[in-house]
Amino acid sequence: MRQTREFMSRTLAVAGLAAVLMGLPACGKGPAPEVDPMEPAYVQVENQSFYDMTIYAWRSGMRMRLGIVSGNSTAMFPIPRSMANPGMPIRFQADPIGSSRTPFSQEISVSPGETLVLQIPPT
Repeated sequence: MRQTREFMSRTLAVAGLAAVLMGLPACGKGPAPEVDPMEPAYVQVENQSFYDMTIYAWRSGMRMRLGIVSGNSTAMFPIPRSMANPGMPIRFQADPIGSSRTPFSQEISVSPGETLVLQIPPT
């Protein structure tokens, strides 16, 4: 069973993008099902901007390219297993193609089996 956590967007003065974590409540009673540590984590990018964006994941100064999401579209990218570790937070960068801005999200811990939603607001 895949868990989903959502980033809701807000504008930063310089970067134009920040992400705030918002957990979704679990349905039903009882303990949460165990997650296979080998199950991949994903980030779903909802690009509401006109610009195409190259999406990167950052952890401990290391940047990994996840892919490109076109303007006004949504794309899903797997997060590398090396970055899906709840003890080591990561952040995301949305680099607009054809623009000099490079907005970053806040840091967040990602666990195997989770799907994060990153919303990029219109600019």
